Amino acid sequence: MPRQYDVLVRFSSLFTMAIVSIMIAAKAWAWLASGSAAMLGSLTDSLLDISASMMSFLVLSYALRPADNEHRFGHGKAEALAGLGQAAFISGSACFLAFHGIERLINPVPLAQSILGVWVSAFAIVCTLLVVAVQQYVVKHTESIAVKADSLHYKGDLLLNAAVLVGIYLASIGYLFADSIFAIGVAIYLLFNCWEIAKESANHLMDKELPDEEKVQLVATISKHPDVHGVHDLRTRQSGKLKFIQFHIELDQTLSLQQAHSISDQVCKKIRTVFGEHIDIMVHQDPVSISEEVCDSQKS
Repeated sequence: MPRQYDVLVRFSSLFTMAIVSIMIAAKAWAWLASGSAAMLGSLTDSLLDISASMMSFLVLSYALRPADNEHRFGHGKAEALAGLGQAAFISGSACFLAFHGIERLINPVPLAQSILGVWVSAFAIVCTLLVVAVQQYVVKHTESIAVKADSLHYKGDLLLNAAVLVGIYLASIGYLFADSIFAIGVAIYLLFNCWEIAKESANHLMDKELPDEEKVQLVATISKHPDVHGVHDLRTRQSGKLKFIQFHIELDQTLSLQQAHSISDQVCKKIRTVFGEHIDIMVHQDPVSISEEVCDSQKS
């Protein structure tokens, strides 16, 4: 499975970058020939796409390295740092695009070769569909978070390219402001995605807890073991793909150390069965009598 995961994720990244490179060449040609602000927006988004995909590919290779003496908790947070860098880059590009769209809105310019822009946008939609299809196949077989996020982004690109088609068509029949409006719309879309990337990256860097539904499922999984009387002091965080989980389990005080250790191993194995192998677990065993005393003292 690890070998298959590596091959599929690398293939998805390389295939995506190859297809997007072709789209960039086509969109650059169409923008230079037509002068469409919406086409410039689509070109800008494709440039951001390939930059993000390349950075994701390189950073993911580093983030998936195993822990070493200098990074005992792994390298997963490198992915979050890259996300913040991408967010800053996207913000600057989106602001540039918005200013260009506003300038064209104030000083509209008739489009040249509008039919070229239509054909290029249609070609981009077909290419994006191919990218999404390959990514969905890889996600189905690997559950890769990075590829899944990339796939969601390219699904949004389908809407962007469709908007460019509409903007160019409206501008070609006399509604010159439509091209600028759609360019500004693309800029807003980029800024929104930038905010989502920055927020998710910050959550990883600040060690935000896992979602409540995952923690509820986690407690339920632990509590299913017949020898576990309770769970407390649950703490979670995520660094890249690796999830870190710490908790205390309440066991019968008459158990030997070897029996308590065996129960902990069984609980950890069950957690990995439910949540996958990309997880780091730390378990502390408490005698159930001490846990009850602590609860009683807290109530009093």
